[in-house]
Amino acid sequence: MRRKGLIILTVALAVVALFFLQSCSSSPEKSLLSAYFHAISLKDSATMATMAITPEAIDADSWEITSVSPEETKPYDLPDLNAKELELKKKLEDHVGPVMEAEDAKYSAEEELKSARTGGARAAAKKQVDEATAKYDQERETHRQLQKDYNDAKAAAQRVQDIALFSLAEREMPTIRDMTGTVHSKTVDVKVVDKSGQTKNYRFSLQKYALKDEASGYARNGAWKIVKLEPIA
Repeated sequence: MRRKGLIILTVALAVVALFFLQSCSSSPEKSLLSAYFHAISLKDSATMATMAITPEAIDADSWEITSVSPEETKPYDLPDLNAKELELKKKLEDHVGPVMEAEDAKYSAEEELKSARTGGARAAAKKQVDEATAKYDQERETHRQLQKDYNDAKAAAQRVQDIALFSLAEREMPTIRDMTGTVHSKTVDVKVVDKSGQTKNYRFSLQKYALKDEASGYARNGAWKIVKLEPIA
């Protein structure tokens, strides 16, 4: 029990050291991946989860970095994604009325058809039913597309928010969708030799966030995190 506690403490100290090294090292990706593979070797999923947004274990006896892409920097776009999400949400909510109106018109036309007694009246009512049904189907399809667009926009904004909070080591931050700053990205290709002697290659996508709350002047520099891990040829 004591040995297990010492192992956990050692890994925790390694993670703290990793964050320090990332702030001053010219190759933070090496520090991050060293800590990540060390956690994998200990089967320490909790520590892996502090470094990768979706932690995955890799069968690795040894590993080495084969290439590192140039660092890319782009503006933090969560405020724009949030605005798009809210805009589509309003469009979706506003479109509930037209769908209900089209449904009511279709129902009324169907009732008219049921009560029609002459051939001419039934033909006229049938035409109204067809037109109302076409209109209702059109509005429903428009609503389904609005729902999809809103769901996609919401997921995109949530993805960026989750990674930003992860980089900043925060669970919540009320102003996270209003902050300004930059997103830094790079990819790292790694050659791994597994325990059976087989060689496999992986690509780690890394990101870190440097954000500022313009209202308060509060600035935060996040740590590099693994946002994607995939095998490559």
